Amino acid sequence: MRLFFVAGTLSAFIAVLLGAFAAHELKDSLSADSLNVFETGVRYQMYHALAMLLLPALSAFGHHRWLKRAGWAFLIGSFLFSGSLYMLATTGQPVFGPITPIGGIALIIGWLCMFAASLRGFNND
Repeated sequence: MRLFFVAGTLSAFIAVLLGAFAAHELKDSLSADSLNVFETGVRYQMYHALAMLLLPALSAFGHHRWLKRAGWAFLIGSFLFSGSLYMLATTGQPVFGPITPIGGIALIIGWLCMFAASLRGFNND
């Protein structure tokens, strides 16, 4: 669980940093659509950073194995989903577009794993 707390902290830091960068540096160089895509990446990265930060606390209540799976899905999903949106917005290269839904599926799997953790019992391994 420590890994996900550290990853969540770092991911939240990066999301704030990239959000500020977009607001101050990219607003004049990106189209409104591209800036919106970039901001969507920042928003989803922050949502899932916060979810990762909660995992250690939730391990006292939910099934530990499923929470670990959720953490990995959030970590991989955030990287793929938000990372591909950042690259798509800043480069305009459509090659990054197909990566986004793969990341989105990983994020969905993460939430399903959290749901499974809530159903599988409290503090069971």
